[in-house]
Amino acid sequence: MRRSPSIVPGNDRDVYLVLDDFGRIGSAWRETNVDETDLETVITDLLEGQFCNPVRIIGFNTAEGWSRDVSEDVARELCQRCADQMRELPGFLQQFVERYEPRYFGLQLALPMRY
Repeated sequence: MRRSPSIVPGNDRDVYLVLDDFGRIGSAWRETNVDETDLETVITDLLEGQFCNPVRIIGFNTAEGWSRDVSEDVARELCQRCADQMRELPGFLQQFVERYEPRYFGLQLALPMRY
């Protein structure tokens, strides 16, 4: 009998998957190449609009035995990168970021006060 290939990537590798909402047809974990499941690629793909309506991002490492919702961390990183690049957060990511980091919207930074 032929064995099925393992769905577990490399021995010790963090993997990040995006739950995408497709509206009335439902939500699904987006299929992606195993080489494109690192955090940097997922953040780049989010900024480039590769996901319709991201809802949640889960990170895991089977070799280390952990998994967790990293949505808040990713939302923070998306805001930071847009700020660093002096660009607006893309509209298609606003709902995701507002869900996990609502404090970034409508925030006015105070100017330094002089005495």
